Amino acid sequence: MRLSRYLARRFALAFLLVFGIFLGLMLLIDLVEQVRRFSDRDVSLGSLLGLAALNVPDSLYAILPLIMLLAAISLFLALARSSELVAIRAAGRSGIRLLLSPVTVALAIGAFTVMVLNPFVAATTKRAEELAARYANGVASVLSVSSEGLWLRQGGDGMQTVIHANRANEDGTELSQVTFLNFDAEGRPLGRIEAAEARLGAGAWALSDVKQWRLDVPNPEAEAERLPSVEVASDLTAARIRDSFGEPSTVALWELPQFIAELDQAGFSSLRHRVWFQMELATPVLFAGMVLLAAGFTMRHARFGGTGVMVLAAVLAGFGIFFLRNFAQVLGESGQIPISIAAWSAPVATILLALGLLLHVEDG
Repeated sequence: MRLSRYLARRFALAFLLVFGIFLGLMLLIDLVEQVRRFSDRDVSLGSLLGLAALNVPDSLYAILPLIMLLAAISLFLALARSSELVAIRAAGRSGIRLLLSPVTVALAIGAFTVMVLNPFVAATTKRAEELAARYANGVASVLSVSSEGLWLRQGGDGMQTVIHANRANEDGTELSQVTFLNFDAEGRPLGRIEAAEARLGAGAWALSDVKQWRLDVPNPEAEAERLPSVEVASDLTAARIRDSFGEPSTVALWELPQFIAELDQAGFSSLRHRVWFQMELATPVLFAGMVLLAAGFTMRHARFGGTGVMVLAAVLAGFGIFFLRNFAQVLGESGQIPISIAAWSAPVATILLALGLLLHVEDG
């Protein structure tokens, strides 16, 4: 038990050390990128530093499997160079058995990542996107999806327009059961338009089966008009609506099932979010696989030589698994393979590969 606690503590410290190093490096890199990106904008260095700090958690979150791999390599190399691996084996504990502590820590870190870090990263990423959009063009996200349907916002001509629709097509350019609410610069309502359908064209919404009211008159209903079609100017584009969704990582894991249901209800495709949800659930398994993979290449005595080659092989194998996971994600998001295969193939393949290598090295 004491040996297990010792190995678990050593691995946790190695993970925190590698994590801290990457945190510092990526913060500096992101700050330089933000300074370059907004060099032509009147944004203070403090604001850019805050934006970089909000961006870094998402970047670190994406490479946590590689950080786990490097931490495991660091642990096993340190144990090999100090001959502690030889002493542990001499005490009667097999190499595979001593991996229980690091793997348990990896599973615990994976669970902490899913339950705590995921919502934190989602919040910081969403806030970073809002600030970046505001610094770039003075407006934040134009789209929101809720249980009540789809909400859009557009501006122009000193007026803001809020758009609500019950359903939409996949890119948000065709709406059904639409309501347009116009407000002036001070937020006073100017008019309301209801339409059966709205289609976004070049610089305007084309509305059909329309009823419109003026809200700046004493009796709006008495002066309401019914028209077969109306065009409403718009600064929105399909790309801008699509970009307003952001990435699935901007939604906390525990909110994803409800968000997916709302997307389906509004008519949008939720495939990307479904794949992301399953991949997040598979994170602890992937972390455990990375530890086993590192052990298979580096859990050997330093006197055997070839340590550098084995470390390089472990890193390359880790990058290969990382690429396989991202490739499977792309295939899953495009509907080429089932969601379960896209999410779980890389973690399961990592564990099977690592166990095969460990059995060959330890007992082969």
